[in-house]
Amino acid sequence: MSLILGVLGGMGPAATLDFLGKLQAYTPAQRDQDHIRVLMDLNPQVPDRNAPSPGAGAGAGDVLAEMAGGLTGGGAEVLAMPCNTAHAHADLIVRASGLPLIDMIGGAAKAAADTGAHRVGVLGTKGALKLYREYLAARGLGLVTLGGERQEAFMALLYRIKGGDLSLRVRAEMAGMAGELVAAGAEALIAGCTEAPLVLSPDDVQVPFLDAGDLLARRCVDVCLEFEPPPPI
Repeated sequence: MSLILGVLGGMGPAATLDFLGKLQAYTPAQRDQDHIRVLMDLNPQVPDRNAPSPGAGAGAGDVLAEMAGGLTGGGAEVLAMPCNTAHAHADLIVRASGLPLIDMIGGAAKAAADTGAHRVGVLGTKGALKLYREYLAARGLGLVTLGGERQEAFMALLYRIKGGDLSLRVRAEMAGMAGELVAAGAEALIAGCTEAPLVLSPDDVQVPFLDAGDLLARRCVDVCLEFEPPPPI
């Protein structure tokens, strides 16, 4: 028997489905019954975590806490959330659910340190970059980010992807932004937004490429199949 995984999803929906596909692919299974039971709340109505107006996203924590409580009531034993920015509400989610939350940001930061890199580029929202700065600094690593206007361009590109644009032009623009981070000194690159890997692959990057959602899926398998213990509450 495996632990039941509760997933707080919908931020955005396509990225959540990508995460679930990776979770299934990484599970060592010979039959249906070998797979992990997953309880999913795919809720695209979570308030925008990235909106620029003052106080925007403040309601996201309350909605995420409610979702987490619902997953607990449904029988979940451990939680995961394939959204980097929403990890700003991780403590609230754990308190509301009483369940451990597998840390997406922490997992990616550890993987970056394991590459031997000293400076790590992150493609992510401003909220996600704040979290990554803290986690990477705790490991003695520097953060490389896009500057001002280029960060705004990344956000515009992100919303195009959320709108379903996975065109060659979007892929080229995302690869170009990854290249800018490498040119600025990044020795490893984290896709710190779950939409980024929908249009960016390791072949597009000249340094080690770390997909935070992919790493999360792998760790969910290890925790749920009890190859490693759940994180502390």
